Amino acid sequence: MTAARATVLGAGSWGTAFAMVLSDAGSDVTLLARRAELAERIEARRENADYLPDVALPSALRCTADPERALAGADIVVIAVPSQTLRANLLRWQPMLPPDALLVSLMKGVELGTSKRMSEVIREVTGVAAHRVAVVSGPNLAREIAHRQPAAGVVACVDEAGAEQLQLACRAPYFRPYTNTDVVGCELGGAVKNVIALAVGMADGMGFGDNTCAMVITRGLAETSRLGAALGADPYTFAGLAGLGDLVATCSSPLSRNRAFGEKLGRGLSVEDILASTRQVAEGVKSCESIAALAQQCGVDMPITDGVVAVVHDRVKPTDMMLALLSRSAKPERVR
Repeated sequence: MTAARATVLGAGSWGTAFAMVLSDAGSDVTLLARRAELAERIEARRENADYLPDVALPSALRCTADPERALAGADIVVIAVPSQTLRANLLRWQPMLPPDALLVSLMKGVELGTSKRMSEVIREVTGVAAHRVAVVSGPNLAREIAHRQPAAGVVACVDEAGAEQLQLACRAPYFRPYTNTDVVGCELGGAVKNVIALAVGMADGMGFGDNTCAMVITRGLAETSRLGAALGADPYTFAGLAGLGDLVATCSSPLSRNRAFGEKLGRGLSVEDILASTRQVAEGVKSCESIAALAQQCGVDMPITDGVVAVVHDRVKPTDMMLALLSRSAKPERVR
């Protein structure tokens, strides 16, 4: 079978790591960097020192800053940019997209202002049918995957054949992709877990222990599942890699940007100070607002998400957020 020709748009840590996965799986891969100097350094040194220092990139992986060159002839186009920049980037790339390519989202967020999931933004901007859009989700900490540590993920597309096409293209010796047709559930699990990880990080930063963190993780999964049910997701998705698996990894790992951001908030740093100290994007910082808006539209109660919004955007103290969560009225664990 002919190797897939894949293009990864975005040379951040996850885009670069997934480009490695595709290359190691036998796909013919081109990585698009936003800056020409970064593309030149990656080509010359076989390393993305800005995002994954000391990680040797596959010799077959190519890198360019020219989107037209990167996209020419691609069967699979993987998009790995910050979620709030997707629409603007797609508007620029849309005329160059190959007409029959599978468009794949690596992004885990919900768009501000529209509360649309990333696959919805892709379809709206490009006009492609649902069967041509797929998403990748699961516990995918970029640095661990770049070091080729064993990992699994979910490749979701409403068309099973599309999911299988992507599965074949990214099945590397260390990366095991499972297919799913529940795009809604996979995207919600990936987006909301960033917000819950901010809350877990705050709890840790305030000095609370494992009981508190487990409470936030578990109740965070409950509110993710409620939102998923309202939007027609398969409830089993949230018990799998794209739900519980991604949530546990993002809430527990020191490599998690969202957890690390939350820890700093819990220790008393301001949002502005934290943002000034890093070039990495913690998706939950912006997506918490759009997820809360989506929940309100659906009539779904998401108290942890609302609490994160209050801390990040309304300057509520993390200690006050935690007290507000604990003072909520008593109720059954499972509301029927």
